[in-house]
Amino acid sequence: MKKQLIFLSALFITITVFGQKNELKTADKAIKNGDFSSALAAINQAESLIGSADQKLKAKYYYLKGKALYQEGANSNVEEVAVAFNELLAYEKETNKLKYSNEIKELINSLVQSTAGNASKDYEVATQSKLPADYVKAAKGFAQVYALSPTDTTFLDNAALVYFMGEDYNSSKEAYQKLLDLNYTGISTVYIANNKSDGKEVVYPTKKAMDVQVKLGIAENPREEVKESRREMIFKNLAQNYAMLEDSEKALEVITQGREEFPSSYSLLIDEANLYYKAGDNDKFKEKLEEAISLNPTEPTLYYNVGVMNMGQGNLDEAISSFEKAVELKPDYADAYNNIGAAIIEKATPIIDEMNKNLSDFDKYDSLQKEQFEIYKKALPYYEKAYEINNENISVIQTLMGLYENLEMTDKLNEIKAVYDGLK
Repeated sequence: MKKQLIFLSALFITITVFGQKNELKTADKAIKNGDFSSALAAINQAESLIGSADQKLKAKYYYLKGKALYQEGANSNVEEVAVAFNELLAYEKETNKLKYSNEIKELINSLVQSTAGNASKDYEVATQSKLPADYVKAAKGFAQVYALSPTDTTFLDNAALVYFMGEDYNSSKEAYQKLLDLNYTGISTVYIANNKSDGKEVVYPTKKAMDVQVKLGIAENPREEVKESRREMIFKNLAQNYAMLEDSEKALEVITQGREEFPSSYSLLIDEANLYYKAGDNDKFKEKLEEAISLNPTEPTLYYNVGVMNMGQGNLDEAISSFEKAVELKPDYADAYNNIGAAIIEKATPIIDEMNKNLSDFDKYDSLQKEQFEIYKKALPYYEKAYEINNENISVIQTLMGLYENLEMTDKLNEIKAVYDGLK
């Protein structure tokens, strides 16, 4: 009985191997005849049996599958072809028997060049048309190059950026996340020389390729340039994708991760501050702006925004101090001058409230009004400076009209009213 079982098992293996070989032979013949649908049908038949095949048969299966999908370059689904080709390369590398790898690598290189070339052309079209669909088409091309050659992560980086430009935020997000998962930095050495005939810069894939051109006298002035890390920007762009998808919580999570890796990044800090601002968390927004000032103490807009936050919280003296620092750094900062004036006028609010309570007490009312006008006199020069810098700001002009009228500066009032009428 035992001998019978062994015989049946051996017979089953023989039949299985025969089936595998027969299907692959059919597929091979169909590929040579250009009948790729029949080839794929035969390969699909063999797929369920291939698990028990020997190394030689498995390698041929992967090879024929890739060739059938490749269809002599006619298959537009490059990602599908890339998966099949890379499956073969990985298998032959694992078994250390490289029967088909060289041929497949040549096909991949050819596909990479043509796909990258088409993607670059599509990108040029997109930069002219500015249409999201054109950007997405180019991005898909760059993504296909990466699928064909996973070591060329720069193309995945390109795809992520161009997907964003095409407003395909989900695809962009996935590509940027993949780059982070791969620990991609973007740091690379670029080999550049000048073409002797026209002086134009030429970028070479390797130092050896550049050196050969220089030795042949075709190029001159060889040099190497090291590209800086892109990782900080990847965190920034990934967060921006989440923000565009209205997932502020995830955007903030990504920025937090980025800041853990790049704690002194001014750019990521500003993005973090803006996310808190959009979320309505003004306290956090102000806190991050103050932190940003410690990193970049000469940026006037930071002081201006801190001033706005302080003003909104009723901290008028702190607001004025921040606005004054802004105009110290940027003397033509019209909005900062305007806000200094506004913060000073805000100080008259409790006086006006008190005046309204003493409408029948003429002496007290007049005394309070005098204090009010003294405050207006302090605010006036800042509004005048804002007007001097930008004489078309209707809001500033209207405020000046009110101040001149209250302070009984008739000549000034007539001048500014003429400007106002002209702008209307």
